[in-house]
Amino acid sequence: MTLDAAQPGFATTVAALRLRSWKLGAGQAMEVIDQFSEADFTHIVDDRADVHVSSRDGRFYLGYFPNGRPGGTDEDWVTGEGWVISVTGTANIPGYRMAFGTDTPAEIVAGVVAWILSTSRPL
Repeated sequence: MTLDAAQPGFATTVAALRLRSWKLGAGQAMEVIDQFSEADFTHIVDDRADVHVSSRDGRFYLGYFPNGRPGGTDEDWVTGEGWVISVTGTANIPGYRMAFGTDTPAEIVAGVVAWILSTSRPL
């Protein structure tokens, strides 16, 4: 970044900032959900049109909440939480949970899901 020390305050140029365009917006949820085969996963659409996907063994869970996830403190809405992914651990290794906002591009969540699915192995 170029800085003009002779001028008071902070000054730079647009070229020095290297402005970029970034993927924004929720995108298409089916890019995520279509990765789960009905043979290996259970799909449920509830009365709020939230989508729940779980592995047949129950260790993987994905929840899609287009209007925010219900629950939380005093059963209020968890505002902004649109995707929840969790994998249950074992007796020796803890599992993990991650959440993405309602405005997180579905392509990003799809990439994470693809990576998680690629690491799973049948026992």
